[in-house]
Formats: sequence, structure tokens, C-alpha cells
Amino acid sequence: MKSNLIYLLLLSLIASCGPTRNLAYFSDLQEQAVYKEEVANTTESKIQPDDLLSVSVTSLNPEANAVFNRGIIPPAGIVTDFGVGSRGANIHSEGYLVDQNGYIEYPVLGKVELGGLTKDEAKAKLAKALDEYLKDPIVTIRFLNYRVTVIGEVNRPSTFTIPSERINILEALGMAGDMTAFGRRENVLIIREENGVRSMTRVNLNNKEVLKSPYFYLQQNDVVYVEPDKMKQVQASTNTRTLSIITAVTSLAIVVASRLF
Repeated sequence: MKSNLIYLLLLSLIASCGPTRNLAYFSDLQEQAVYKEEVANTTESKIQPDDLLSVSVTSLNPEANAVFNRGIIPPAGIVTDFGVGSRGANIHSEGYLVDQNGYIEYPVLGKVELGGLTKDEAKAKLAKALDEYLKDPIVTIRFLNYRVTVIGEVNRPSTFTIPSERINILEALGMAGDMTAFGRRENVLIIREENGVRSMTRVNLNNKEVLKSPYFYLQQNDVVYVEPDKMKQVQASTNTRTLSIITAVTSLAIVVASRLF
């Protein structure tokens, strides 16, 4: 009975040596407080190289619409969802790939530079260029490959496509099944590429000030990495010799303590 008690006490002592984790998000936010602030850190995503864009054009001339939407001259009298013509829906759905210099190849217009522009700026630029061919054209642009990646100490690491083209870091973690108990909430790394520059920053999700961070709202192709804590690193260590020594020393201490008491 005494040996069992000593064993439990030693186990408690060993467990208490490990670091404690703060598993609560925004733990510095008072429970009874009403926290309000103006949302001022949202930024509209800008078109980057390797983005895949859906571009559709509507005007009063359906036949001309089909030419600019799909880059083909449709046969007369056949109407599809995108205007006149029986072919081209697949071509349209493939989208326009932004090259490394920020250009897309657009029907009739040729190379059009959209890199570095927001969607609204890109729509205005295309509409102005199409004024020569269409009357009052309306241009719609969407990202076909707006995605973020969440890896590390989460339950379902993966790359997620975001149809709404707007997501914050908490929503991304929720899609990944939230962090595990070993995830360092105070030290989440966000990797971002913008205008040919890769930036890396760490955010503290235990602190409510992260809500004001420009990295709270993610951009297309962002990578969120949740770092494991030291306990997980020890568990994953390949140095089994060290673990064996610790186990042997612990067992010896238990035996000695049981004989003494």
C-alpha cells in the first residue's frame, strides 16, 4: 500500500516538472467584460502571380459577351448560360492564370497587367479597356484558387479552398479541427508571400491584441504553422537512450524509496 502511494507521489512529481500550457484563446479578456472595437485591420487581397482568376463580362450584346468570356466566336442562334454559343463553358471555368510578371492573357485585349491590384481595381481596369468593344460592360472577377494552409499541431492539417475569399486565423484553425493540447497558442507562425516578398510573423492567440493584427485576417496562399510545445518534442524525440535512462533512474528511485519506507 505504501509502495503504491510512493509510486503515485513520484509520478505526480515527474508530471509537475513539465511545462503548463495555456489552452484558452484570448485568456487576458475578462470574463464579464464587453469588449468592442472597430474592425480596422481588414485588407482586401491583391492579385498575385500564380493566382487563378475567373473573369466574366456582361453587356447588352450577348454575342460580344461570349467572345470576351471565352475567347471564341460562337455560332449564331445557340444560347448558353454565358451568352451565345454551344462551347466554351469548360474554357471559361479554367480561369486565367496570372503569370510571374502579373499579366493574364485575355481574349481580344491580349496581355493585361492585373498583378498588385485589388479585385475592384482589376474590374475597373478591364471595364475601361472593354469600353472600346462593349457598351457599359460589367466585369466580375473571382479567385478560383483562394486557399490557405494550416499545418503543425492541429487535428486535421490541410490546404483549404475558401469560396468566400475572406477568412481569419480562428476560422482557419476551426477548419483544421482546432489545435491539439500540444499546440503553442502563444506562438503561431504565419507565412505570407506578397509582391515577391516572403514575410513570417508570430501571433499570440492567448492575447486579445491579436484581433488588431494585420495578420488576423489571412490572405490567399497564407500558411499557418502551429508549433508543438517542448513536451511533444520530447515525446517525438528519437533519442530513446535518454528516455531509457530516465525510465531506469525513475524505477530505481521507486525501489529505493519503497525499501526505505
